[in-house]
Amino acid sequence: MQDTKTWPELAIGLYDKLTGRGAEITYTFENMHVHVPSSTADNAEHAHWKLDGTIKISTRDLNPESNS
Repeated sequence: MQDTKTWPELAIGLYDKLTGRGAEITYTFENMHVHVPSSTADNAEHAHWKLDGTIKISTRDLNPESNS
């Protein structure tokens, strides 16, 4: 298995796993602080995010015939 190195790779992997499965993921955060890097470089700058609430990710396949 290959490590995910970028945000787009993470999003694509999540979408690929969930599309067409009627899946929903719910995350609930209480005063969670995240330092998000601008890149994978050792000297990357970081943005400080504070998460306090709920994030829901839902997927649905708009073209069910494409899975056949």
